[in-house]
Amino acid sequence: MAIRLTHRLLQAQVPFLTRGYPLLVTKEKTEDVAHTKSKLQKKLTGTDIPSAQYGGRHGVTMLPGGGIGPELMGYVREIFRYCGAPIDFEVIDIDPSTEGNDDLEYAITSIKRNGVALKGNIETKSHSLDETSRNVAIRNELDLYVNVVHCKSYPGIPARHKDVDIVLIRQNTDGEYAMLEHESVQGVVESMKVVTIDNAERVARYAFEFARQNNRKRVTTVHKANIMKLSDGLFLDVANRVHKDYPEIEHNNMIIDNTCMQAVSNPHQFDVMNMTNLYGTIVSNVLCGLIGGAGLISGRNYGDHFAVFEPGTRNTGTAIAGKNIANPVAMINASIDMLNHLGHKDHAKVIYDATYHTIVNDAIRTPDLGGTNSSTDVVENILKILSTKRVNWPHGNYFNQS
Repeated sequence: MAIRLTHRLLQAQVPFLTRGYPLLVTKEKTEDVAHTKSKLQKKLTGTDIPSAQYGGRHGVTMLPGGGIGPELMGYVREIFRYCGAPIDFEVIDIDPSTEGNDDLEYAITSIKRNGVALKGNIETKSHSLDETSRNVAIRNELDLYVNVVHCKSYPGIPARHKDVDIVLIRQNTDGEYAMLEHESVQGVVESMKVVTIDNAERVARYAFEFARQNNRKRVTTVHKANIMKLSDGLFLDVANRVHKDYPEIEHNNMIIDNTCMQAVSNPHQFDVMNMTNLYGTIVSNVLCGLIGGAGLISGRNYGDHFAVFEPGTRNTGTAIAGKNIANPVAMINASIDMLNHLGHKDHAKVIYDATYHTIVNDAIRTPDLGGTNSSTDVVENILKILSTKRVNWPHGNYFNQS
């Protein structure tokens, strides 16, 4: 079999068109401007792709999480096997019912070793003060300081608005998610909201750099500085200062409550959005709800050294687990983002095209999108389309002749 596959790879000469998935900053761009970048900008543009292992294959940590996570991960693995995606998953299950952190520590060690993870939402059922949110702990421990959610409409999908195209960029480690709470006196609980100059600048610069590299016109900073004058005031001041380095990008600001109303009534006014942690949770769920719900959009979490990919709304979906009605598209899109991050753009493209064709052209949709199909119906149609595709490898073309 290995000999036949090698012969096939070497002999195939059919050209393959690929779509460009632009990285935030290309290697050439980084080298051109490196001497003018601040230390922070160099960190933004310097995240390396983990070294490939075993003949071009990448090791990736897979954290299925709870609810619908395990079944969605099963679909991703099936699709990857079918199209020959060069990924070896290290699957780690974190038991949400336990009060220890051994599973969490092992998962973090695995991500540090592999550099990349594909993740479902991990429940934290314990209410013990010693038990931290596993999701927040992973982001904080790996310093995944920015979360990127691209909220873009799919044609034909029932939605409140059409032709929405917004990139939400969220500070991922500060804010109300600092998990610093205490009971100062009996019956009085204080929860700290932490905003730091360094992290505010990192996410603001990421937002403006993203806008510049992707030909976006406007960055909107979302805040509540009229009430939280020091914390949100600092976040807004930093964004205004960073904007001076990007004069070609328009910058405005909007209070969080007005942002939610404007997003529902006229989302087309937004382009790139820059916001703190909690506001990002709220606005991302609002935007995803406007264009089809939690089952479509993926989210990307980046730090200087690691990247974690997951569904954009970070929902567990416990109520529909095991019923074969969960929409697999958000997790599939997260896996596509991961493939692009690792440089496997050809595999990413064929999976994206097959998924898009399934839900848009073939209208095979789960109930959350107004359809009557099951999760496996969606996946089987994706596999059917993939059976007609060919995937470009560095040494030739791999023909899927299942």
